[in-house]
Amino acid sequence: VQLQAYGGGLVQAGGSLRLPCAASGRTFTTYSMGWFRQAPGKEREFVAAINWSGGRTYYADSVKGRFTISRDNAKNTVYLQMSSLKPEDLAVYYCARSKAFPRIGANDYDYWGQGTQVTVSS
Repeated sequence: VQLQAYGGGLVQAGGSLRLPCAASGRTFTTYSMGWFRQAPGKEREFVAAINWSGGRTYYADSVKGRFTISRDNAKNTVYLQMSSLKPEDLAVYYCARSKAFPRIGANDYDYWGQGTQVTVSS
């Protein structure tokens, strides 16, 4: 299983960005997916999770109402749509796979993408 997150970049505060995460393998549709982020000098933190069908989602309070997680099982891809971005959203964003939903601990995820940098300018 390989996960590849991309789509990061530089955006102004208040702007939007969408991060796709492409997954290899035939078992994508049987797993929940999550997004985490790690800001400089801080620990990795949970952002959002989605169950196998896409029918259930769960968010960290810090992004609720601004970020949307979704998935396209036909394309083996999970997305993180980020809106109303704030300087404190600056981080490396990671996608990951979990066998259960919802899971907010990094230890509950077994495969991780390489991360994509999101920079928000004020």
